[in-house]
Amino acid sequence: MPDLYIANKNYSSWSLRPWVLMQTLDIPFNEHLVPFKGGLGASREAFTHFSPSGLVPCLVDGDIAVWDSLAIIEYVAEQHPKVWPKDKVARAWARSACAEMHSGFTTLRDECSMNCGVRVALDRVSAGLSSDIERLDARWQEGVARFGGPFLAGNEFTAVDAFYAPVVFRVQTFGLPLSEVSRAYVKRMLALPAMQAWYQAALEETWREPAHEADTLQHGTLTADYRNA
Repeated sequence: MPDLYIANKNYSSWSLRPWVLMQTLDIPFNEHLVPFKGGLGASREAFTHFSPSGLVPCLVDGDIAVWDSLAIIEYVAEQHPKVWPKDKVARAWARSACAEMHSGFTTLRDECSMNCGVRVALDRVSAGLSSDIERLDARWQEGVARFGGPFLAGNEFTAVDAFYAPVVFRVQTFGLPLSEVSRAYVKRMLALPAMQAWYQAALEETWREPAHEADTLQHGTLTADYRNA
């Protein structure tokens, strides 16, 4: 059984992707949570014990180490075809949407960092963030309409849903404006047992990493904190 190394569930958006995919699709793995330490340098030093990049997530399968969320998902898909949609057209779309999320939406990432347990009122929606939200909304609407839903590439949860799972938590935290179709998708995702399990674990964490906390409030005001003290 492979070992999946992740960081804090409250903060680590990249860790969530393979975790929620494997949990939802009943792909067995051993979880190892290694918390972020004070600053990127300290975290990298801790993570290099299991990750060649010094980053999370990292999947270790015997003597094979696979780092980066997209690489992990592709590795897992080699043994579990249900990771990607069966239909060729849906599969091509899902791969493209994953790649877009992997390399894009930079303003959304920067101005709305993942912090599952809090709620934040944005001071304003910048032009860059507005553009990212519009693009995200269009992509979600396209997937649901084109492939029939209820998930982005059809009636089954696949890698593309896992890749956008961190954005679902960002929408919840920052109250991002979306269409009715996309709001329904967010509600559906938040109701998934694996997403519920991740969220509850995030609330129970008592770690506080100053850099992540500062990023969360860089563009807004804290309105609620549901985490354990």
